Amino acid sequence: MNFEAQRQHIVELCIHLSLRGYFAGTGGNIMLRIDAEHVAVTPSAMDYFAMGPADVCVLRLSNLEKVSGDQTPTVEASLHAQVLRARPDVGCSIHTHQPVASACALLGRELAVPPEFRATLGTRVPVAGYAPSGSSWLSSKLARQITSDVNAYLMLNHGILCCGRDSAGAMQAVDDLERLASAHLRLRIAERAALDPALGPALWRVTDALDRITHS
Repeated sequence: MNFEAQRQHIVELCIHLSLRGYFAGTGGNIMLRIDAEHVAVTPSAMDYFAMGPADVCVLRLSNLEKVSGDQTPTVEASLHAQVLRARPDVGCSIHTHQPVASACALLGRELAVPPEFRATLGTRVPVAGYAPSGSSWLSSKLARQITSDVNAYLMLNHGILCCGRDSAGAMQAVDDLERLASAHLRLRIAERAALDPALGPALWRVTDALDRITHS
């Protein structure tokens, strides 16, 4: 069971996410559903531009036992598995440290989702409480937030996780969450500037930076 095509697809997704600035170095990971029993997942602590299909791990979804792959699976495998086990309709989940949405994760507040983003993000973007990266504590905190109408999650002080019916849906959710987060932060900046006009010039420089990040 080599699942070469799916493993190659993981490699291509990682390179795309790195070029978009959503993955950096070895930060970020993906799980892709192969069939009812198996998933493919990124390896642990490996430069995505040096990664090949053989480095991608194939696991049993039920217990995360490794079936094949030259490397050790990402420590976040259990995080993704919580989503794919609870959501049979999900074919791919992506965990990133993308800059703008991760800034919202630092704020620790749920995001409302406007109608134009609900097809990809769901009805809201909840927050999973903080726990150390790769811990069962973190995956259990995320598990408490998983519902069938939510495709994007903020993880306090950590980053985000998006999911979709397939990899294209999950990637679109990642992009849409970044746009939603940017709009949310712009609104908060405008409100703060209105309360304290002396801070206006500094705050608007932050808005300019958000524009550059979002449209890069």
